[in-house]
Amino acid sequence: MSLPLLTSIDGVVTSSGEAVLPLPDDGAFRGDGVFEVLRAYGPKLFALEEHLDRLERSATSIDLTLDRASIESETLSLLERAEGADCLVRIVATRAGRRIVTLENLLDHPPSISLATVTYSPTVILNGVKSLSYAANMQATRIAKKTGAMEALLVMPDGSVLEAPTSTLFWVSGGKLRTTALEVGVLDSITRDRIIKALDVEVGRFQIDDVMHSSEAFLASTTREVQPVDSIDGQPIPIEPGTRTAESATAFTAARTAE
Repeated sequence: MSLPLLTSIDGVVTSSGEAVLPLPDDGAFRGDGVFEVLRAYGPKLFALEEHLDRLERSATSIDLTLDRASIESETLSLLERAEGADCLVRIVATRAGRRIVTLENLLDHPPSISLATVTYSPTVILNGVKSLSYAANMQATRIAKKTGAMEALLVMPDGSVLEAPTSTLFWVSGGKLRTTALEVGVLDSITRDRIIKALDVEVGRFQIDDVMHSSEAFLASTTREVQPVDSIDGQPIPIEPGTRTAESATAFTAARTAE
């Protein structure tokens, strides 16, 4: 089913190609705002309340007033126009108080993905905030692609592993499924949360060497769900048999279905 690409701005719906954002708005000028991206499985949005909770937390962290009730109403109203198609729904709240909701096609992710490490220092005052200031994340992806990889793996100057620019990294070391703790400077991902709740996951601060010697690894996010990692900096990571990766994918699907 083809998706009607639509945008709602303050409740006014137009085709995305004709949507107009009133200016000035520091959301556009300075990346001063917050956002969420949700996945719709047919007419159902996965974890809508939790995404809105995180949107509120992000807004509070940057002293941004948020009209949650209007955002929720406008999101559900726009989703009805997707006519049951699987899609992505993006929610944006800007400094000028604009409420933006868009319907977008699902991204086409390959069966596995290669990563390249990129040195990155989190901005402490924005830790855990899904702000519109994602230029550094997107530049990290471009840096990785210049090396021939498909995505970046963010690593702190001291060698502590973080995450990919838009997804959580999990890996298996010594038979243990691991991921980076939130306090190290990674996003409180909802997909990450579901996997941690369903499985025995060791959470902490780990060095990149631990990941490089892992027996398997994968990325997890709203858009990609669970995607195996096949190499990091050109070093192969086994994707077969991928027992823990498959286990995690099954656990996430079960959690999503139950909800």
